[in-house]
Amino acid sequence: MGAISKLFGYLLNALYSVFNNYGIAIIVFSIILRIILIPITIKQQKSLKKSAKLQEEMKEIQRKYKNNPEKLNQETIDLYKREKLSPFAGCFSSIIQIIIILSVFWLVSQPLTYMKRIDTNIINNYKTQLQENGEQSTYTEIAIINKFGSQDARINLNMDFLGLDLSKVPSSNLNDWTVYIIPILYVISSVLSIKINNNMTKKKKDERKAITDGTNAEIQSEPNEMEAMEAMNKNMMYMLPLMSVFIAFIAPLGLALYWFISNILIITEKLIIDAVIKHKEEKQNV
Repeated sequence: MGAISKLFGYLLNALYSVFNNYGIAIIVFSIILRIILIPITIKQQKSLKKSAKLQEEMKEIQRKYKNNPEKLNQETIDLYKREKLSPFAGCFSSIIQIIIILSVFWLVSQPLTYMKRIDTNIINNYKTQLQENGEQSTYTEIAIINKFGSQDARINLNMDFLGLDLSKVPSSNLNDWTVYIIPILYVISSVLSIKINNNMTKKKKDERKAITDGTNAEIQSEPNEMEAMEAMNKNMMYMLPLMSVFIAFIAPLGLALYWFISNILIITEKLIIDAVIKHKEEKQNV
């Protein structure tokens, strides 16, 4: 994770040197990162579309092996293999998101190390001064910037963004209502993103349900392996936003800003990619 945080730090620092504003640098950083991840998003949505088209074949497999659950599961998995589809595609995407979440968290928590690349001895020297003054902070490097940034240009960061101090941590500033603005916007965007994802997969779920209708109780009472995989993907989809909301509450606001902008970009690109894929499919069917 540290290596990725350093890589992200180079990019964020380069953007900061251009805009001289931490918030703007984070926004542009979010846009660039989403552009880099677009191929993964396209592949994931294509897989979902292709999977929906396999429902008729899966229905036939269900009919043929309705009295043999083990064979039913194996044939279903073989179908996905033949079509080069992975039921774990959603999990793979979620794992990448988790890696990015942790890497960006370390980046905004330790900007002097990963972004400004300040010598460790200098950081430790300022840390000692904070301790001697009896000042304790969960995010030492943020505290160093706030305390000594005006005195040392090397460690100075302009963290004021539209009147919001991106160095503040919500859990440590409960009486400051401004610290809730970005996290609330992030929560709203997360709910919207989940709703859009649910709408996009609703057809697939409905067709899956239709496959199981009319089958015997033995098969219905014993979930097959594919259903377990889909349940795992769904759990990951809900787990990530919940985990992010918790982290955003205990992390500097710069992280919540990154997540909020990323959510807006993800929602936009999913709608655009879905529309493009749908248009191509309609054109092919003409």
